[in-house]
Amino acid sequence: MQLSFSQRKGIEPVKSALQVDSMDDDLRNGLWNALTIFYWNRMRGYNPVELFPKLHTLCQSLWFSYFKYPLDTLSADCYGIHHELRAYFFECKWNEAYDFIEFIANNYPDEDNSVNPRFMDFCNRVLKRELSAYRFVGGVITQLTSEEEIAEIEEALEAKSPKPATIHLKTALDLLADRTSPDYRNSIKESISAVEAVCCSITSNPKATLGQALKQIESKVGLHPALKSAFSSLYGYTSDADGIRHALLDESNLDFEDAKFMLVSCSAFINYLRAKSSKAGIKL
Repeated sequence: MQLSFSQRKGIEPVKSALQVDSMDDDLRNGLWNALTIFYWNRMRGYNPVELFPKLHTLCQSLWFSYFKYPLDTLSADCYGIHHELRAYFFECKWNEAYDFIEFIANNYPDEDNSVNPRFMDFCNRVLKRELSAYRFVGGVITQLTSEEEIAEIEEALEAKSPKPATIHLKTALDLLADRTSPDYRNSIKESISAVEAVCCSITSNPKATLGQALKQIESKVGLHPALKSAFSSLYGYTSDADGIRHALLDESNLDFEDAKFMLVSCSAFINYLRAKSSKAGIKL
């Protein structure tokens, strides 16, 4: 982010603290502007809202599933709807503002993916500029502050890897990103299961465990012994630590950092295995 003249001269402060449990005016205004650019501007010139079917569908979804209001309280007037949504957004809690933009990004009818992905990308630029600790990743807002970490996860989710692996990764991300009740234990389990799924695909053995599959992959794709050993040890950790892959213990010491590390590491390893398999002529 380029500093302004006033910031370079020390007249205005430079933001240095990540916004983890808060949302300042600059961040909230930026996210509202994103909503305006990609959605609310579509209201201009349309009155009633039914003249713009996609926007009408979104508003009905907001009333029915997000606010859980009676549908007959939904105004037929674009300007009335806009006023009500604006009032809500600028008065709600910081976490509710994230809930709101996440809901819209996943519920606006966008069959050709021409709006929602661009909206999420625009939001990520705002989130980065305003030092938010959150980003849109895989369609959900999650606490991943490193651009490199986000890139690894996005690549693993977007790649045409085996479907079970993608499902496991998406589930791991959803469990980690749940701001109300994050499930770190099962997020870790899903992350390692995603690696297991890719390894089973490479070895053409759907019943192989990760430990068994890594032994075959070592020779098939030229996996470095040290890397195989590292992931074997990581697999051992998930078998022992806090009962991740066994019965849930009474108390777990797992936290966000543990689950994020596993999600990022497993995503990076999946990307690595895909690249090595491609070079070895193995189609996943």
